[in-house]
Amino acid sequence: MKLLVLGCKTLREGVVVSAIFFIGGLLLTLAAQHVVPDMLHMNHAVLLLGFVLLLLAPIVLISTFLLSILPGVKVDDDCEP
Repeated sequence: MKLLVLGCKTLREGVVVSAIFFIGGLLLTLAAQHVVPDMLHMNHAVLLLGFVLLLLAPIVLISTFLLSILPGVKVDDDCEP
């Protein structure tokens, strides 16, 4: 149950990971449409990876938020902005 203990650092890391997934998914999707050649359907594989990252971004963000509001998962750390 130690994995569910969230503090300010963990919440910030969840937001950063979500932002990286979202930006990476956008960049991979655009690269699949405009840069990657059609050879061996590589553009479809890169497009799929981009869509997976775009789907994972809100899932990571929502799961981090839900874990932070669970009752009984309180950490007494000083959160400084």
